[in-house]
Amino acid sequence: MFDLIFLIILLCITYFTGSIIEKNHFKKIKQREIRLIKKPIITYGTKRFQTNRPVKKVELVTGEVVISGDYFKNFVASLKNLFGGKLTPFESILDRARREALLKMREKAANASIIVNARIETVLLNNIYIPNSVPQCAIIAYGTAITYDNQKKL
Repeated sequence: MFDLIFLIILLCITYFTGSIIEKNHFKKIKQREIRLIKKPIITYGTKRFQTNRPVKKVELVTGEVVISGDYFKNFVASLKNLFGGKLTPFESILDRARREALLKMREKAANASIIVNARIETVLLNNIYIPNSVPQCAIIAYGTAITYDNQKKL
C-alpha cells in the first residue's frame, strides 16, 4: 500500500513540476521566436536561391539541444505503449526540442542575411547511453548562413 501511495505522490510531483517547467520553456521560446521572426530560413539549397548581391561571408551554423521528458510523461507513455496508439506525451518534447534547436541556429547566425539549406536531425537517446532512464531526444538544426555585403538590416 505504501508503494502505491509513494508512486501516486511521485507522479503528482513530477506532473506539476514538469508542467511548470514545460510551460515556462514554451513561453521563453515564443518570446525568442518573435524576436527572431525576421531571420529567414530557407530549406532549399543555394543554387535555387539566386541573387546579384555580393556575398561577404558563408558559414555553417548549427543549433543543438537535448531535452528529456519527466517521469510522469514516461509513465503515461508506458501505459499507452501497452495498448498501442499515438504517444502524445512525447510530442511536446519533440516540439520544444525542434523549436529550441532552430532558435539556437538563428541566434548563431545573428549577423547573417539569410540561412539556406536548413536541415533538422533527430536522435532518440532512450536507453542507449543510460539504461532505464527517462527518454531524451537530441536535435540538431544546421544550415548555411549567408551574409551579404552592404546588407539591409532585417
